[in-house]
Amino acid sequence: MKNRKSLYRLLACVSLVFILYALVKNYWIDPGAAGFLSRKTGLKRELNLPVWLNVMYVHVGFACLAMASGLINFSNRIFEKSRRFHRFNGYVYLVSVLLVVLTSGYMAPYATGGKISSMGFNALNLIWLFVTTTAFIQIKRKRIDRHRNWMIRSYAFCFTNLLIHLITSLVHHGFGMVYATSYTIGLYGSIALLIIIPEIIIRTKRKEWVIE
Repeated sequence: MKNRKSLYRLLACVSLVFILYALVKNYWIDPGAAGFLSRKTGLKRELNLPVWLNVMYVHVGFACLAMASGLINFSNRIFEKSRRFHRFNGYVYLVSVLLVVLTSGYMAPYATGGKISSMGFNALNLIWLFVTTTAFIQIKRKRIDRHRNWMIRSYAFCFTNLLIHLITSLVHHGFGMVYATSYTIGLYGSIALLIIIPEIIIRTKRKEWVIE
C-alpha cells in the first residue's frame, strides 16, 4: 500500500511539473515555437505556420488536460468519494486523447527527422488510440481490473513528449549525433519504453496483490 502511495505521489509530482513547464514554455516563453521549429530541416511539405501553431496550441492544451485528468482518475480517494466524477473525468480524458491524436496526425508530416519520424508518430497515435479505446470497452463491460491495467498502458503515452526529449538530449549531447537523427532515435526509443514500462508496473502490481 505504501509503495502504491509513494508511486502515485511521484507520478503526481512529475506530471504537475511537466504540465506547468509545457504550458509556460508553449504559451508564454516561446508561443511562436521558434526554438522547436529551428530544428526542422528538409521538410517535404510547406509548413503553414499560423495553422500549424494553432494546431500545436490545441495539441499541447489537450495533452496537458489528458495528463491531469488521467492522474486524477488514478486516485483511489477521489474514486471512492465520487464515482460519478470519476466517470465524467474519464470522458474528459478520452476526448482529450482523441484530440491529441488528431492534432498529432496533422503535425506528423512535419516531424523532425522526416518521413521515418512521421511514420513513428502515426504508429504511436494508433497504439495510443487502441489502448485507450480498449480501456473504455473494458469498463463498459464492468471489467474493472482490466480497465485499470489498460488505463495504465494508456496513461503512459501522456509522457511521450517528455521521453522523446530526454532520449533526444541524451543521444544528441551525449553521443554527438545530429539533432534530427537523435530525435528519430528518441521517438522510437520512447515508443518501446511506453510499451514496456506499463507492463512492468502491471506485473509488479499483481505480485503485490498476491503478497498482500
